Amino acid sequence: MAMAGDPDILTDFVVPPNGTVDGNFFTYTGFRVLVGGAPPTAFKVLKASLAEFPALNGQSVSDAVLQFPSGTTNPPHTHPRSAELLFLVQGSLQVGFVDTKNNLFTQTLQVGDLFVFPKGLVHFQYNADSKKPALAISAFGSANAGLVSIPSTLFTTGIDDNVLAISFKTDVATIQKLKAGLAPKP
Repeated sequence: MAMAGDPDILTDFVVPPNGTVDGNFFTYTGFRVLVGGAPPTAFKVLKASLAEFPALNGQSVSDAVLQFPSGTTNPPHTHPRSAELLFLVQGSLQVGFVDTKNNLFTQTLQVGDLFVFPKGLVHFQYNADSKKPALAISAFGSANAGLVSIPSTLFTTGIDDNVLAISFKTDVATIQKLKAGLAPKP
């Protein structure tokens, strides 16, 4: 059986390579941009994971702030190394995940609700409100939960068009249209 997760450490925390540890090392200021800032026009994620906040090394935690303008989605994706606990701070969200038996579990969240997406399962969030934004905070049980975006993984990584057409029971032209829609804008 394969398992993924953060290793246990034998000290209170992992000292950075430069050896400097003070209060600043344990403080992440990357979310300050949320205070008094203009709302985004597209779905946006601000992360505090191991890459952004080295003090999380060995702590098995990370956070993300998800900003949803009206009508936006966080497309289907997985986190291979962690469950996700989402707390809705503003607005409403339609959320859901699919388990390993292909059962879909959905819920419409209101402010103050928590929802857990089990580790490694495909899940999504959608702000269906046509007028109001939504804001959520996600906590992860890993300093590096990982992200596998299903649309990007399937349609922008070079998987052969014939393989995708057969898998989705469609034609190559349809697959090429999907790929074109997901291609990065110049």
